[in-house]
Amino acid sequence: MIRNILWQVDGVLFDTQPAITYSISNALNEMGYAIALNVIDGLSRQSLEHSLGTLSQRFHLDPGLLESQFAKSYRSIPPANQPPFPGAREVCEVIHERHGLNVVITHRRIQSTKQLINAHALSALIDDIYSAEQGYPLKPDPSMLLAALEKYNLKSDETMLIGDRDIDIQAGRAAGVRTCLFGQTELTISPDLQINAYDQLLEILATNNSIL
Repeated sequence: MIRNILWQVDGVLFDTQPAITYSISNALNEMGYAIALNVIDGLSRQSLEHSLGTLSQRFHLDPGLLESQFAKSYRSIPPANQPPFPGAREVCEVIHERHGLNVVITHRRIQSTKQLINAHALSALIDDIYSAEQGYPLKPDPSMLLAALEKYNLKSDETMLIGDRDIDIQAGRAAGVRTCLFGQTELTISPDLQINAYDQLLEILATNNSIL
């Protein structure tokens, strides 16, 4: 039975993708450049770092300046406009009912992560945050996951990572936990579970499916 969930933030716990795509586009516009939104969206869904790095190379921009412009634009979008995905809150509640933990594993900075959590009244349901800002290597390195497992003595077969990218599933596998892909994307490694909406996961959890 799954008792603990390791949550990716962007595109998994919160629907931040529209805000991220807009902010990258706006940053480029402020610097005198433009590119189709669907191109930006595709790049940023791989990772923000990949998107900013690729666009910096394409337009021969200072990566630090593009990142700064992006951050300025993104900060102008209220966290309240970047909601949790439908059903995510209910999944967190089920995990607490099972006396388990909801732990965030993210490349995002801690302050902005907490702003999202607090804006949507999820602080009572999120038990801890592990961020690359704390010095952990980026996924697919499993260090953040392993640190959470060790700190809380979580059993790997009772813990599941939910992510939306190949690097998330790779990190989960490397850490020895169950893996769940949220959404559709090309993977180099198969997850234990794939869902498109959290009502699917809630139904599986409610039936005590042997996978979970």
